[in-house]
Amino acid sequence: MEEKKYAIEVNHIDRIFPIPGGEFQALKDINAKVEAGTLTILKGRSGSGKTTLMNIIGALDNPTNGSVCLDGVELGKLSDKEKEKLRRKQLGFVFQAVSLIPTMNAFQNVEFSMRLAGIKAGKERDRRVEECLNLVGLGKRMHHMPAEMSGGEQQRVAIARAIAHSPKLILADEPTAELDSAMAAQVTKLFQEMTRKENITILMTTHDVGLMDAGDMIIELENGQRIG
Repeated sequence: MEEKKYAIEVNHIDRIFPIPGGEFQALKDINAKVEAGTLTILKGRSGSGKTTLMNIIGALDNPTNGSVCLDGVELGKLSDKEKEKLRRKQLGFVFQAVSLIPTMNAFQNVEFSMRLAGIKAGKERDRRVEECLNLVGLGKRMHHMPAEMSGGEQQRVAIARAIAHSPKLILADEPTAELDSAMAAQVTKLFQEMTRKENITILMTTHDVGLMDAGDMIIELENGQRIG
């Protein structure tokens, strides 16, 4: 039997923040393993610790205790410069706030992320941009500006931007929160397809119960602790 390959391994993570008069423990002894090439749903109410955990997995924050390994690499052993390189080259981020560059069209927004990842200009980069926009169903809208697009279309451009440099892991924090139920289901289906077609591992936070069945695995947090 082939040994399982884990894209994410979270081991005994605590995150404690200082507050006036004491401290607040946002995460308490979190453990999780996420298989490569899967879609995992991270669920929980507002304040449950979802975003804190996502920030730690994305090398945007450090745990107070415990360790995180991405594709076998322990984040705590990397320098700040090495973490920055990892974020640019191996991770993709999709947030609730789309944050497209308003003066760039869809093609240019996706291309910009590839420039940040150090991918040189040329026919191959252009082909990859078009491939990603076609994958999210916007091949015919690639020269439209963000202001000319609906909220759902903008979010799909953001997804294309996140996958263009072929990251190993995408972290999507409430990417469907501002979308109607039909568009949220469409975006989630797109994530499912990407795990198969691109072999990308996707960790997505949501509190939308209608999307729970889409994941290969569900991790549930409550008051900073894992309950599922």
